[in-house]
Amino acid sequence: QVQLVESGGGLVQAGGSLRLDCAVSGRTFGSYTMGWFRQAPGKEREFVAAITWSGRSTYYADSVKGRFTISRDNAKNTVYLQMNSLKPEDTAVYYCAADKTRGRTATTAPSYDYWGQGTQVTVSS
Repeated sequence: QVQLVESGGGLVQAGGSLRLDCAVSGRTFGSYTMGWFRQAPGKEREFVAAITWSGRSTYYADSVKGRFTISRDNAKNTVYLQMNSLKPEDTAVYYCAADKTRGRTATTAPSYDYWGQGTQVTVSS
């Protein structure tokens, strides 16, 4: 069974930085596309970033492009989301997710098979 555990959320002032980690159990982590999503109160879950199994390709939502960086370490079964220049509108619960289907990089939540429990990020103005 695949389990995902996020960490690194918290409270930060606007303009600050946070790094989210997502540790993944299971021997097939290296074959998964990994994604980060977020959900603010009263809003739908939205795509933030994704990274292919090799780490060679990354994808970002327009709202975070240039400020967030997704990366992975397959030896540590961990995916990261470095968030810089944070804004109040980045406040949300952040989720990491794993897509076991190879050959695609999905940006929609239903495409992902496994999810973490989420970690809260709050950006104060």
